[in-house]
Amino acid sequence: MNSTVPQPFYHKLSHTMIALALITLTIYLGQDIIVPLAMATLLAVLLRPIESWLTRHGIPKMLAISLAVLLAILIVAGLTVLLSMQLADFSDEWPKLRKNINDFYLDARRWIRREYSVSYRQQDQYLKKAQTQTMENFQGGETLGIITGPLGSLVLLPIYMFLLLYYRAMLLLFMVELFTQKHKEKVMEVLGEIKSIIQSYMVGLLLETASVAILNCIGLLVLNVQYAILLGIMAAILNLVPYIGGLVAIVLAVMVTFISHPEIDTILGVVGIFLAVQFIDNNFLVPLVIGSKVKINALVSIVGVLVGGAIAGLSGMFLSIPVIAMMKVVFDRVDGLEAWGILLGDETPKEASSSFFGFKKKKHPEKSED
Repeated sequence: MNSTVPQPFYHKLSHTMIALALITLTIYLGQDIIVPLAMATLLAVLLRPIESWLTRHGIPKMLAISLAVLLAILIVAGLTVLLSMQLADFSDEWPKLRKNINDFYLDARRWIRREYSVSYRQQDQYLKKAQTQTMENFQGGETLGIITGPLGSLVLLPIYMFLLLYYRAMLLLFMVELFTQKHKEKVMEVLGEIKSIIQSYMVGLLLETASVAILNCIGLLVLNVQYAILLGIMAAILNLVPYIGGLVAIVLAVMVTFISHPEIDTILGVVGIFLAVQFIDNNFLVPLVIGSKVKINALVSIVGVLVGGAIAGLSGMFLSIPVIAMMKVVFDRVDGLEAWGILLGDETPKEASSSFFGFKKKKHPEKSED
């Protein structure tokens, strides 16, 4: 009589870790192909309701997909034009900015000479050495790939989006047919929830970004900060990278404000505005507009963002949250991986008492009254 012997824990754990390691290695080695395809998948899911609405109104499928992709391109182009206009205004102030930078540079050199006894000649030598190393790095063959890589991805994104929308039914059928008949219902459930999560996350992200940009711009305009629109929009875009983007936005805004408005009260006002917007964003906007679809705890989010950045740079940071959310959906429904789903989620035990962790208080025997 044959009986199925349950696999020991270390056997299942080792298989899970090996699978995760192989997936991570594949993403790292093939990021030039996988990352643009993943970005296009998110955008295609976001555009799917628009394409469906156009199709329901009698527009042919191919034309409906083309119009949806064209709408996304026009929105991105409009935002690019707006930022370019602001950058053009920023460049008109270059003589003033150059003077402020030069004054700051001279003050810094005098401070270094006074505090660390480094002569001007030694400082010049250090600067020339750093300049030479920088020029050598830019003259390397990898620089062209760094510059042309993102441009190539931008060209491929609309093509990927169109093809993913066009072959959507075939790709879904492929995913379902990979599994046996008894698992098809669960696979369809997982795919449906992943689609819902991606759409909820992307729509919420757009609304959150627009709200953060508006709040940033209003606050900076009240302080009469130069390039308020540019700084507000750039800070909102950087905020797309969870946790880390907000800090980078504050540092960037302070640097630009310091060049044009060196007054300490203005700089403190800018920091206060960005901290207030971050507070509103984290405590009100994110729970409201993104909702309860993406339930990932903060610890896993921060680690995931750092791991995504180490694997695929800024794109990996942006993709980390939806990828973790999709992983949680899969883990929650695959036998043996439920514990990983609990690790990724933000649901804590209702009773976080010491008895939950196995530390029960010993009951002292009551003394009998004789």
